[in-house]
Amino acid sequence: MTDSKLRNGFVRSMRKVYNPLGFQKGYNFTLWFIFGGALFGFILARLQYLSIGGKFKDGSSPGEWYHLRGGHERIGITLHLATIIPTGFLVVFQFIPWIRYNALLFHRINGYVIVLLLILSNVGALMIARHSFGGEFETQVFVGLLAIMTTVGAVLAYVNIKRLQIDQHRAWMLRIWFWAGSIITLRIIMIISALIIPKVGGFYQAMPCDKISFMFEDDQAGFRESFPACVTPNGTTNGWVAVNAKFSGSSANVAASLGLCFGTAGWLALAIHAAGVETYLRLTPREGNRLRNVSYQRQMEAGFRHPGSSGLTSDRWGDADTWQPASQTTDNVKDEKVASPKETSG
Repeated sequence: MTDSKLRNGFVRSMRKVYNPLGFQKGYNFTLWFIFGGALFGFILARLQYLSIGGKFKDGSSPGEWYHLRGGHERIGITLHLATIIPTGFLVVFQFIPWIRYNALLFHRINGYVIVLLLILSNVGALMIARHSFGGEFETQVFVGLLAIMTTVGAVLAYVNIKRLQIDQHRAWMLRIWFWAGSIITLRIIMIISALIIPKVGGFYQAMPCDKISFMFEDDQAGFRESFPACVTPNGTTNGWVAVNAKFSGSSANVAASLGLCFGTAGWLALAIHAAGVETYLRLTPREGNRLRNVSYQRQMEAGFRHPGSSGLTSDRWGDADTWQPASQTTDNVKDEKVASPKETSG
């Protein structure tokens, strides 16, 4: 059997898998399967953390429970996990074309729920950012920036779909979840970095003695032996000591290693994901143009001004050339079910 026949047979077999889900392009299904599957698996692994005082307490990074066990940070972590885990589960279904075509009501309601839960999860993340993974300044700024980016992106996606600007709605929803997905890549980079920095040596993180003592809860003798400065009068700087960052040794050493790497890993992961989604959007201009022609049709039917550009588009809000609709053919405008004009008014 020739290579071309093998390839054609494989393509036909794969089409039997992804066509029923509404995917018309094999690469779209592949990307959804990889990235959607990674997010779905990550969320399933985190379902157990909805037991905040049980599984999360036992499974969180060393020292994290010291700050999260009470006060507004306990509320913050509860709010964050109780909202972001269902959000990550539900969002995977938003990118299945069959649902958009055949279960529009579910797609719309699910979208509203996702946006609401996403914003609430960001509130929870901001509440715990001060001490999350050591609370290094770059970590706090990373958490704040990611919360702002995803919240603003969600608002822009909402505004565009209310204006029937489907192409821009697609772009912003892709951006939001590629950005949010950086939390998975972050953990991979963090672990690798935490394993590397002991090889380099000379990395330390400042940590309060009370937190270190909390991590040595069942071994106070080991605490006094490992950190004698904490029990020596005037041996610390306002109750803080430097902890060697290494992925072996005590839980305090592991906490220092993860704390030093978390913020850096977050920034690097966000940069990778931001570049990746923009690359994808630039490589799929035909899909964006097809959806813009669909937007043109829907906006004409709804009586909007500036059909094709009624949403937040660069030709209305920037200096791009005025957009012109393509000839209304089946290839240029494939039916994309969206809410009717009455459903999007108000």
